[in-house]
Amino acid sequence: MSTATVGIAQPGNATRSRWTPVCPLDRLDLDRGVAALVDGVQVALFRTADGLFATDNLDPVGGAYVLSRGIVGSRGGVPTVASPLHKQVYDLSTGRCLDLPGVAVRSHEVRCRDGLVEVRLRQEG
Repeated sequence: MSTATVGIAQPGNATRSRWTPVCPLDRLDLDRGVAALVDGVQVALFRTADGLFATDNLDPVGGAYVLSRGIVGSRGGVPTVASPLHKQVYDLSTGRCLDLPGVAVRSHEVRCRDGLVEVRLRQEG
């Protein structure tokens, strides 16, 4: 399920500081990304041996919503995703680009509770 959208969490009256259920954990393949719409934001979800990660799906360099289709790996023990467009590598924990100083993708909090993956969006800024 490397490029499919796993779920759409519809916006509600709650603020973006809430946990939003996205999909069952078993819908996420190891070392693959998937896209999900969380409160109107395209999010890329990743399941690796190091855990679960969520970032915006928007590639900040290429300007397209493609990070969920990137190559998952690691650099120096840091879990990463390489953009499928221009191959910049992003730290999945922080969103920081490891190739271009000052470039980053917004990362989000993600957890698995009772077998269900939940995301809490971080505010921009």
